[in-house]
Amino acid sequence: MAKNEKFYTVWKGHKPGIYQSWKECKAAIANYKGAQYKSFPTFEEAKKAFNGNYEDHKGKKTKTTSLSKEQLLKIGSPNYNSISVDAASSGNPGIMEYRGVDTKTKKELFKQGPFKQGTNNIGEFLALVHGLAFLKQHNSNRIIYTDSKTAMSWVRKKKCNSKLKESIKNKDVFDLIKRAENWLKTNSYNTVIVKWETKAWGEIPADFGRK
Repeated sequence: MAKNEKFYTVWKGHKPGIYQSWKECKAAIANYKGAQYKSFPTFEEAKKAFNGNYEDHKGKKTKTTSLSKEQLLKIGSPNYNSISVDAASSGNPGIMEYRGVDTKTKKELFKQGPFKQGTNNIGEFLALVHGLAFLKQHNSNRIIYTDSKTAMSWVRKKKCNSKLKESIKNKDVFDLIKRAENWLKTNSYNTVIVKWETKAWGEIPADFGRK
């Protein structure tokens, strides 16, 4: 990544999302009253911020983070005997979808959506549970990667703790949430869930590539 590269999170604007250039960000907030946006040094930080609130980042300086050679060596390489899952949401809430892929080949193994209304955290949670069910169904010993600590936490608790309220518009998403929670409560699994090391390995293979 170039030293001057930044990612721009737009919470409120003509089209909320994450942008890779100031030009794109500016177009998303131009003449928008009360626009909320901020730059971040990495996509991971911008994505995490987008899933939170503007007020939590307003006025705070962002720090450029990088890994040392020692840290990279300690982390090592990805385990390619695995699948990777990820989600994408245009807005928060907004149009959401998720998928799972083979980590090495990036071959798509499953995909759901797009749904009219969801959040990235919900998508990450559903993707992770779908991945667990997929691997159990295929009697696979592969591990599963996710870049979402929130999704990992929700899976451990067997509960989707989203603040999004159920409505007619997102009924299909909430039906999937209930199905996922029920699966976690009624199934056991031996699959190891591992956090994808974005800073060391780049974007997770299941990433939708919408920067």
